[in-house]
Amino acid sequence: MIYKLETIKKGTKIHTNHLGIITRATALESIKQGRGLKKTLLVEVKGKEVGLFDEMGSIYVKNIVAVD
Repeated sequence: MIYKLETIKKGTKIHTNHLGIITRATALESIKQGRGLKKTLLVEVKGKEVGLFDEMGSIYVKNIVAVD
């Protein structure tokens, strides 16, 4: 499990690998839901760092590599 995963809230910087390469992203919502954690998270991905478009969308929490 990722260290500090339960501390993700709006504006938290994270690293994801859902584009096939590790990219930076910003969380647009909190990961907490009721008593547990969500399975998907709404993020804004900085794709232009690796030559792709910036995009917003939901990703699976299992694709989160690190939390800043």
